[in-house]
Amino acid sequence: MCGFMGTVVALAGGVGAAKLLRGLVRVISPKNLFIIGNVGDDIELYGLHISPDLDIIMYTLADIVDETKGWGIASDTFNCLEMLGRLGFEKWFQLGDKDLATHIIRTKMLKEGMTLSQATAKLCKMLGVEANLLPMSDNPVRTKIRSGNMLLDFQEYFVKRKTMDTVTDVIFEGAEKAKPAPGVIEAIEEAERIIICPSNPLLSISPILAVSAIRKALENSNAPIVGVSPIVGGKALKGPADRVMASMGFEPSAYGVAKFYGKLLKHFVIDEIDKEQKTLIEGLGIKVTVTNTVMKNIEDSIRLAKVLMGIAKANK
Repeated sequence: MCGFMGTVVALAGGVGAAKLLRGLVRVISPKNLFIIGNVGDDIELYGLHISPDLDIIMYTLADIVDETKGWGIASDTFNCLEMLGRLGFEKWFQLGDKDLATHIIRTKMLKEGMTLSQATAKLCKMLGVEANLLPMSDNPVRTKIRSGNMLLDFQEYFVKRKTMDTVTDVIFEGAEKAKPAPGVIEAIEEAERIIICPSNPLLSISPILAVSAIRKALENSNAPIVGVSPIVGGKALKGPADRVMASMGFEPSAYGVAKFYGKLLKHFVIDEIDKEQKTLIEGLGIKVTVTNTVMKNIEDSIRLAKVLMGIAKANK
């Protein structure tokens, strides 16, 4: 622990965010960490409410995530999925047997009248996760992918069609009416540090920013907002961030990500391989730190978390 006692807010979605967060909870008190999770990826399947980004964060912080696949629960089996296939149902969305238990319990709680944020808090407590995981909204916001004349649900694009389609537009259905989940705005207003995790800027962070009250709170915050580039050497470490950025007219680089976030950022962390972009990014009015951002293990996650906390302190 670094001894920091203030509130840290992290905007998060996907594997890159989960890897950074597992380091942060070992550098600061987990109870001081408020994670605003993307729910644009949520899907209802087999009558169950599934929240992939919230789940990977929960599983990672509970130390039960499948490190090899980068999603799901370690040593899980897929007997239920195989039986669903035998019964004639599609099984493109890989749900493990242990993973299913989470979705069954979440759906049960939602049907009993809990909000998504209440159900998430209860699941975190059941799994022993001490950090505060807040869905960006309790209202349904669904990321839709446009590819030419096709409009795809996010999971259809991402999992079923394996990101094979060229993304020409991204739509956050319901975002214009969505309100931040309880505690989200308060956490931002009280934050002494705000971190934008190394998540896909267009598919994981933009849904959060599409909730206007959240973006406004971030823009009005006095806390330094520090981002971590998910693009290293012109490539996404995981997922289609580089291809999506290019297809939508954004430069797929650390500079391109910094330019995308623009004035929202005070400081940006880029990988050593991209150090030649430091001056370009600083030309946007954003301070830059160059370090090793690739997180191959828990030690890497802790090291990067310490760098971020040091930056935030210096920018206070």
